[in-house]
Amino acid sequence: MLEIALSISILGMIFGMTIPMYRIFTVRNDLDIAVATLVQDYRRAQTLSMIADGDSMWGVHTATGSILIYKGSSYASRDEALDENTEIPTSIVVSGLTNVTFSKQTGLPQSTGTTTFTSITNEIRNVTINQKGMVDY
Repeated sequence: MLEIALSISILGMIFGMTIPMYRIFTVRNDLDIAVATLVQDYRRAQTLSMIADGDSMWGVHTATGSILIYKGSSYASRDEALDENTEIPTSIVVSGLTNVTFSKQTGLPQSTGTTTFTSITNEIRNVTINQKGMVDY
């Protein structure tokens, strides 16, 4: 009976140590997925603008909880019927550059800068877009 109790307590300690590591892994994975989603959405909006899909400009709006591709010259004047929304975990806080609209045919961004994603474990990932539309992350 003593051996069974000892075995159970050792297993409990092992599980107790792995749960925090699993949590850190999932938070880091969510952060990496959010960054990859933003980069892909930048490329999609840029391509849609370059081919002048719908004879319009396209852009990306980033906020806590979502990344949105929109049709229009700005987020405020967008065609909401064509919004493409991707949800990201609300535990990831978004700051910095939140709106990027790409010029029709050239695909050049009208605004440049860095979008910062911060996780609940204070890990930070930056996505930077320059004046030529190159994305660095």
